[in-house]
Amino acid sequence: MSIKIAIPKTTTANEKRVAASPETVKKLTAMGCEVTIETKAGDNAAITDEMFKAAGAKIAKTASEALKAADVVLAVQPPSENEVSQMKKGALLVTQMHAYKNEALAKKLAAAGIDTFAMELVPRISRAQSMDVLSSQANLAGYKAVLDAAEHFGRAFPMMMTAAGTVPPAKVFVMGAGVAGLQAIATAKRLGAVVSATDVRPAAKEQVQSLGGTFVAVEDEEFKAAETAGGYAKEMSAEYKKKQAALIEETIAKQDIVITTALIPGRAAPVLVTEKMVKSMKPGSVLVDLAVEQGGNVEGSVAGKVVEKGDVKIVGHHNVPSRLATSAATLYAKNLLNLLNLIIKDGALSIDWEDDIIKGVALTKGGKVIHPVFAKSAAAAPAKKETAAKKAPAKKSADKKPAAKKATAKKAAPKKAAASKTTAKKTTAKSSTAKKTTTKKTASK
Repeated sequence: MSIKIAIPKTTTANEKRVAASPETVKKLTAMGCEVTIETKAGDNAAITDEMFKAAGAKIAKTASEALKAADVVLAVQPPSENEVSQMKKGALLVTQMHAYKNEALAKKLAAAGIDTFAMELVPRISRAQSMDVLSSQANLAGYKAVLDAAEHFGRAFPMMMTAAGTVPPAKVFVMGAGVAGLQAIATAKRLGAVVSATDVRPAAKEQVQSLGGTFVAVEDEEFKAAETAGGYAKEMSAEYKKKQAALIEETIAKQDIVITTALIPGRAAPVLVTEKMVKSMKPGSVLVDLAVEQGGNVEGSVAGKVVEKGDVKIVGHHNVPSRLATSAATLYAKNLLNLLNLIIKDGALSIDWEDDIIKGVALTKGGKVIHPVFAKSAAAAPAKKETAAKKAPAKKSADKKPAAKKATAKKAAPKKAAASKTTAKKTTAKSSTAKKTTTKKTASK
């Protein structure tokens, strides 16, 4: 029996990508999979139903029709609650979950019995490079950021020597030299700009210089240790930020274009360009904030808008990779195909849950949220039971105390009887006093 793969049309705002391409459909059908795609799913990425059909896919009229029998669902964005209800129990969902801000949705997927792979959690190891969605999409975002800057910049990028005079080259400063930043450096350089860049990771210096850019950073001891094992940038201390800000303020005042790309997984984007820095820029300058949807690197940037602060424009487009939908969809679909090649063997799903890549992307499995970062609440329950078990022996020892008191009382009884015989003629008051004395003796024993 062949694996049934469904690809619904994305309904998320500002999203034009699709989770398949004619090339990946051909390869999936060659692997023995039955691929069903919701009609018009690829229209915004210039991939028609006819192109998908020619590659071997079936076209479904609705998302429900595509999803109801699917063993594997490939998507670009997290599913809606309605889509979750349309998937069968035991299905595997492979998508970008944006897990840090969708923990409630992850729990709903687990409750519905849907296993989920979050593509943005692909570990940054050599084996997983071909599946790294963040890199493939950031690469396009860095390229598009330069084009967006050029659109709003009123001058040419390269130096031009003409009979009428010389046009000076544009000065471009890129903040964050990850995948997006490095592509922005390369693109701006190809367009003829004078490029400089900054990053908190020491390894970035050599990469920036290899692309012809000038590296700008405060290179102290903290700077030398400012990179995680996964290759991400760490958030820097307040003291370092102050020193770096002074250097950046001085640098930005000389730039025509600034492109910011700094992101920290699960955290709001750090503010790198303050309002004061924006005001220091020359009239006609442009800033492009690629982190705007996570709070923004530029103070005053607004998601989905191009705003003007004095004579400076701040560009904050939504979902920049989707603005190059055809290329972005093609690369994303290939990332998905490479992951499926890992889990499909001889025409059947064969998932090695101990594989480092699978452990990295697996968000839900068997009715539970299993990713270590997002399964904290699930891990808390066993801890409580263990604590209760430890308290049980203490309760047992407490139960012995009343028994000990009874034993003491019995031992005291013969002495009390003997005392009553020798004091039979004493007054009631004296007898009462004797009883109190006896009680005190018993208590002391």
